[in-house]
Amino acid sequence: MNQQEIIDLFKQSNALLTGHFKLTSGKHSDVYYEKFTLLKQPSLCTRICEEMAAGLKDSGAETIVGPTTGGIIIAYDIARYLGIESIYAEPGGDGRVFKRGFSLEKGQKVAIVDDVLTTGKSVFEVIDLVKPYGADIVAISLMLDRSNGQVKFDYPYRALASVEANNWDAEKCPLCAKGMELTQRGSRKF
Repeated sequence: MNQQEIIDLFKQSNALLTGHFKLTSGKHSDVYYEKFTLLKQPSLCTRICEEMAAGLKDSGAETIVGPTTGGIIIAYDIARYLGIESIYAEPGGDGRVFKRGFSLEKGQKVAIVDDVLTTGKSVFEVIDLVKPYGADIVAISLMLDRSNGQVKFDYPYRALASVEANNWDAEKCPLCAKGMELTQRGSRKF
């Protein structure tokens, strides 16, 4: 699948929204990629996960790690395609934690996956969780990078699609200045 086909899946599933949104990062935007509208459709989600798995096939990953909540679905399906295990990182403390008996071993090869990236906060939280275990992060894979490559990682990285999506700090938001109603999406509440 190419980048346009990924974006078309967001459009076809009505997961590409326009308006005035408060993102999980706290920033404001005029576009929102509602991944759960896409993820709730297994026939579409699995096409994306199969493509992400193909990109990770030669990474040597032994475990796929995804942050809650969308990352659970993606990590599971990618791991299914690769024939390896998947675990997920939940919010806890000042970042992410493993619960439910999940852990990693020193030297274990890990690929981190996530759905939509704006600032990279969830991915960086997972990186910070994985590193103290001494596991080796061999790849990072995303469905969609809405930072258009502005977020940088110290590991091999691939997004199926990369877009430039407007986002502003609340005090600089032109939509707020126009008095547009703000809709809060995402899992982190402010």
